[in-house]
This record gives sequence, C-alpha cells and structure tokens, in this order.
Amino acid sequence: MPGNKGSEKKELIQKENFSEWYDNVLLEAKIVDDRYPVKGFTVYTGWGFGIAKRIISMLEEKLEINDHEPMQFPVVIPEDAFQKEEDHIKGFSGEVFWITHAGENELERRLLLRPTSETAIYPMFKMWIRSHADLPLRMDQTCNVYRYETKATRPLFRGREFLWNEGHTAHATYEEAETQIRVAIEIYSQVYDNLGLSYIKLKRPEFDKFAGADYTIAFDAWNPDGKSNQIGTAHQLGHNFAKAFEMTYENDAGEQTVCANTCYGMGIARTLAAVISQHGDDHGLVLPPLISPKQVVIIPIPVKGKEIIAKTYANEIAASLSKAGIRVVVDDNDRLRPGEKYYKWEMYGVPLRIDVGPREAESKTATLIRRDTLEKSKTDFEHIVESVNNTFNEIQKSITEKSRKVHEHLIATANTIEELKKYMEEKKLVRINWCGDQQCAENLKEQVSGEIRGTRWPEKETPAGPCILCSGEAIHVAYVCRTY
Repeated sequence: MPGNKGSEKKELIQKENFSEWYDNVLLEAKIVDDRYPVKGFTVYTGWGFGIAKRIISMLEEKLEINDHEPMQFPVVIPEDAFQKEEDHIKGFSGEVFWITHAGENELERRLLLRPTSETAIYPMFKMWIRSHADLPLRMDQTCNVYRYETKATRPLFRGREFLWNEGHTAHATYEEAETQIRVAIEIYSQVYDNLGLSYIKLKRPEFDKFAGADYTIAFDAWNPDGKSNQIGTAHQLGHNFAKAFEMTYENDAGEQTVCANTCYGMGIARTLAAVISQHGDDHGLVLPPLISPKQVVIIPIPVKGKEIIAKTYANEIAASLSKAGIRVVVDDNDRLRPGEKYYKWEMYGVPLRIDVGPREAESKTATLIRRDTLEKSKTDFEHIVESVNNTFNEIQKSITEKSRKVHEHLIATANTIEELKKYMEEKKLVRINWCGDQQCAENLKEQVSGEIRGTRWPEKETPAGPCILCSGEAIHVAYVCRTY
C-alpha cells in the first residue's frame, strides 16, 4: 500500500468492498464506534465529531445570516400534541420511542422521544405569534432525533438516534413560505457545495413525501455501493400544521388568519457519511480542508544525530501556519516510524502533509504532499503559508470535480424493465418514464429492488416514451435507485 511503509495494515479497496472499507475507516479514523451496547445507537469519537462540528458550524452560520434564531427544544413531546396532525402521526407512529414510567410510577400521560420536532415546536409558535408583526418566525436547532428503525441499521446512514439540524418557519402567506423553501434549499446547496459533494435535488412522489407536508424536496447524494444517501430535505407544510395547532395571526383588517409553515432538515450524520464515501480512497478519508480538524500534519524526518534540527524546524513551520489561522499538528512521536505516521494521517484524511528533515531545515524549504493525489511539491519557508492555502484551493477543486464526474457516470437512462434491472445491478441512478401511478411504483420496487425517488427539481424533464411499467402515458421522468 503506497504511503504505508513500516505498517502491516490490511489494504481495503473501496470500490470492490465498500461495506468492509467503510466500517474499517469509521473505526481506524476514529469517526464513530458502533460497538455501543444498544442497537442503532453510535458513539461519535474525537476525529469524527470534530468534523461534524465544523459541518454544523458552517450550516448554523448560514442560517443565522438568513434570520434564523438558534433554539433548543426539549427532547420529549406529549402524546396529545403529537396526535394533532393526522397524517403526521400516521407517518411516524410506528417509529416512536415511548416514555411510560418515571421510576416505578406510571406517567399520567405518555411522552415520546422526538422523531422530528413539528409537534414540539408549533404549540410554542402558537403562543409566540399574535399579529402580522410577529411574522415571519424562523428558528433552527441542532439536536438528536429518535426513530425505531426496523431496517438494518448502519452507522451514520441509518440509526435509531441520529444527529441533524432542523429549521422551522411560520409565514403570513403560502407564497412567503414558498420563497422560504427556496432560501433553505439554497443554504443547503451552499453547504454541500463547500464540502465538494455531488447530489441531485428531487421532488419526492406524493406517496413518499414528509408526513403532513404538501410536498417534499430532497437532496440525494451518490454512494459507491449504488445506494442513494438522502442528506437533506425541505418540506412545504402549507397550512396543515397551522390549522391543527391553531397557529393564527391578526391581519391588518383585524381578522384571524392561518399561518403557513415550512420545515427542513440536514442530516449531519448522513452528510458526514457522504463526505467519507464520495471523497475517500483506498488509504482512508480524504477531507475537504474546510472541515478537517487538522488541515496540515508536519512530520520531522529523523536523521541520526540531527533529530533536534528537524523537530525545531517543524515547530517553526507550525508556528507560522498557526499564526495564519491554519490548523496544524506536528507529529514528533518517536515511537512511530515515518511510514506508520504516513499511514495514520492518510487514514485520517488530513489534506496536507509536510515532511521536513535536516536538509530542509538547512535550506529553509519544505516538501508538501497532497492527501487527495499524494503528489509532492516543494516550497520555501518564506512562501509556505501562500503555498499551503493555494494547495487547499487545488484540493477542494479537485475532489469536487472528481465527485461530479463519478456522479455523471452513475446516471443512466432505461426504456425497458430489462435495461432497468441491468443498470440496478451496475449500481446506477436510473432515469425512467413514469405515469405517476403509485401501483406502478410499487410493482417496480418488487421487480428491480430499487425505488422511485422522485423527479428533478426545479428543472422539468419531459418523458420521451411510455411508462416503463404499464406502457401508459408517461407524465414524469423519474429517478430510480436503491436506498438506505
């Protein structure tokens, strides 16, 4: 394995065995530990949570700029509040964790751990909104949610407790809520683009929209195993929840008017999974510089009798980079050989490695090694900050372009069920002509072990033939793939 001198670690090829590669990276790169003794619950470890916190900060900053108030709501929701929106309870009742006792005493009314927070937040919105002057109301919170998933759990992709950020808004009119949906989608797009991710925005079919919403827009990211990874969603709730929770305001004419609501959520866990999966390689993680807990690792190369020279120069470079706001670490652990250090930091995905020895110390130069390509370049001490920042920009551009090209290659068009089955086996995201009927969608799922994820948004694609299932008139170009 290149960059792995002095190590006997097992080489895992990402494309050949994604599942084993992924589990190995999660553990060795200290992303999460899935050995917690409750199924579906995962421990974020140091490196992984450091990455997650930077994704959260990036999102929260953009939400705050767009007038969202950061809040933190209780994790419990009373049963009577949860039951107020009929479609909502139907959508989530099978996934709820119930709290029925405190000590040995049965509770007077059951509580549940939030599977999502509409029914926790909107009773408070009702109290906060009195007149048109109180609108729009926008808030967000970063929290854990709890859903009793019956499918096989998978760290970060599918758990029974998962980390996300959810936004909730109330507006005077449906049209204002429509504008807010587009603002939220633009915020999410900016975050995902900053992470170098490739994704497709799809309007979910009517039967697969968020429970209680008018419609749902989702971000689906590609994954090396051919499964779609839903990393974010935005929901136009219209007046449904406002009516259920009597969320009204007094308009200019003195009349009580029903609000319109939106909500949206970014799965921090799934976004982290997308970063790992789309950018990672056979050596481990490849992190965008923006979110890497350490952006540069400096490794002094020992030469007998001159060890102190290399270490001193390494610390001099580190001080210069740190002063410029670059997150840097010097790995001067004498118990590990350079090859073992290379393996470790390549697994961690640190964007840039700098090797320095006595020769570099004497000439005031440094060797830079990019994590994404393992290419080497030389710079001098005077220009090291500029060289590092330029390399960061090159890495960001390179990993973004690489992800985009893979995504484009994964999209195929099928005109028959036989073609669709073939592309499903090839782990593709497949465009089909579809009549829009739910029964056809269910028949498709039974035949090809994939499902209709939705139609492009905001683009409109025109079908070029009959429905792939029933041969009737097609009204949509839909996308089919396997999912988590």
